[in-house]
Amino acid sequence: MTKIADLRAKTQDQLADELLNLKKEQFNLRFQAATGQLEKTHRVEQVRKDIARISTLLRANRAAG
Repeated sequence: MTKIADLRAKTQDQLADELLNLKKEQFNLRFQAATGQLEKTHRVEQVRKDIARISTLLRANRAAG
């Protein structure tokens, strides 16, 4: 799980890259869950929350400046 302080230290481009990577991981986790190969079920929730954190920061940064 990513800490919000670590995310605030990153640039917009780094956050966008991280968001893209997390969305790819989320897709892979959903695919594994559908095929019955998912071992770390808790990772699905962690990825979802990290995506929400990064999206919120990107939106706040866009609104601020």
